[in-house]
Amino acid sequence: MSGLSALFALTTWQIAADGPLRGLDERAGRALVGHGPRWLTEFLADLGNMQVALPVLACAIGWSVRRGRRWAALGAALAMAAVPLLVVPLKDWIARPGPLTEATGYYPSGHAATAAVAYGASALLLSGRGRHPWMMPVTAVLLTAMTGIGLVLRGYHWPLDVLGSWFLCGLPLLLLYGVVSRSRRRSSSRTPSC
Repeated sequence: MSGLSALFALTTWQIAADGPLRGLDERAGRALVGHGPRWLTEFLADLGNMQVALPVLACAIGWSVRRGRRWAALGAALAMAAVPLLVVPLKDWIARPGPLTEATGYYPSGHAATAAVAYGASALLLSGRGRHPWMMPVTAVLLTAMTGIGLVLRGYHWPLDVLGSWFLCGLPLLLLYGVVSRSRRRSSSRTPSC
């Protein structure tokens, strides 16, 4: 957890203080904007929209409630509710212009944060099920990464806007991991062994 906090602090400091990483970030962002088919990069960026990511999380929460894992479901809902509480004040404070606009409020990326928490929390709630328990976490990482790629290639965000969001949202996801793990241990200890 301290590693994520340190990476987030370093990224935020570089963006806010106009440090050397910010210059490198903006050069990389300008070089990447417009690459890839527009329909595909737009689709990938849209994976971070609330209208796409929240229904995925809602299904995972519903499944967890139905399975009797109410604390894990509540933890996932709280992690998602924390996203705007964490991201919006930082956007206002940093006031970073976007790649294709002078408008401000681009660091950290709300879409990248939404994708990371919605897909990450869903994976935590659903992981360990079925014949391929690794499938949910891998899918969450791929969906989150594809969202970030789409956001950068479309010019909606600089690369560090996306990375900063991922570092920031790793913190509530790690807390949720602890809640989900405790919930699973409690439910397995109540299951009678044969």
